[in-house]
Amino acid sequence: LPISLSLNNASFLEQLEELEKMFQEDHYPDNEKRREIAAVVGVTPQRIMVWFQNRRAKWRKSEKLSVKGNKKYPASSA
Repeated sequence: LPISLSLNNASFLEQLEELEKMFQEDHYPDNEKRREIAAVVGVTPQRIMVWFQNRRAKWRKSEKLSVKGNKKYPASSA
């Protein structure tokens, strides 16, 4: 059982790496692209769509935080 879990974890990390790479290329993959990604990763296009929605939300949140952080520094030094 632990062996299959570690193998499963390794393939999950590979999937994640693949998805992250795709996200860097395009934040909004179309239907065809989602089907391609789903085939590569081994999940349904629906799961890919949800992953991209969640990843965009995470990206927007980190963008907002970095913008807030950048604004804070000049204000405190002025």
